[in-house]
Amino acid sequence: MSSLVTFRLPNRLVRQAVVADRFYVKPLLRAVTFPQTAFVLALSQNSVRVMQILPDLPLETITVPGMPADLESSVGTGTVADHAAVHRLKGLEGKKVRIRQFARLVNDALRPVLPERGIPLILAATEPLDGAFRAVCRYPDLVPITIPLSPEPLGDDVLLKDAREVLDRYHADRLRALHELFEERYARGRTVTDIADAARFATTGAIDTLFFDMDTVVPGHVDEETGAVTFADAMEGPVYGVVDEIVTRVWLTGGRVYALRRPDVPGGGDLAAILRYTPI
Repeated sequence: MSSLVTFRLPNRLVRQAVVADRFYVKPLLRAVTFPQTAFVLALSQNSVRVMQILPDLPLETITVPGMPADLESSVGTGTVADHAAVHRLKGLEGKKVRIRQFARLVNDALRPVLPERGIPLILAATEPLDGAFRAVCRYPDLVPITIPLSPEPLGDDVLLKDAREVLDRYHADRLRALHELFEERYARGRTVTDIADAARFATTGAIDTLFFDMDTVVPGHVDEETGAVTFADAMEGPVYGVVDEIVTRVWLTGGRVYALRRPDVPGGGDLAAILRYTPI
């Protein structure tokens, strides 16, 4: 029985045909390494908009149940919870109190709409709303880079352009942080860059993080029990992509996998890995 499945990905891929007894998955993982999907919260005192970025598509507006429409209608002086303090809500200090309450209401309404984690949330706001929302938001993937403009006059096309630029910077910052982590673990003897070593560690579940060149195919075979690698020029019979097999084993043992271009792989080779522990 044969099958053909087509995927449309928001990434530039190298043309290649692979014939093997298993699926070739490396290029597909680029889409989850740096996902081009994100939520955008356009927040001002006069309006709140929640949108979602999808690959190659316009911004999609999301209706959020219970989302306050604006600061005045949601936390005006007549709706402040601490009525004993109403008379103090004047001037700068009063405005700060209402802004904090408004930010908390926005966060409370937004949180059920967001997943547990995994999709970046980009904030478009100016101070003091930017700082107030960040102080109450506990969503783990809130992007630290803000679109520092009042979103009220911005059209969807401008917001989309700015949000994609923020998303690109966010992914670049994450990659730099991962490279720094690799260098730190290298100093402790907890990294490998050799394919044969990586295959053995992947088979025993010892790899925490794997970086790999998504475009290179290294044909061969990886032993199911020991992880020993036999490369194609030293064997007969069916072969497949060795790095692809390593990636699959790391994925199945709970490791993180990053599909990169070769210059972005630590060391510039076919792969690099951070181990869960220092090998004996």
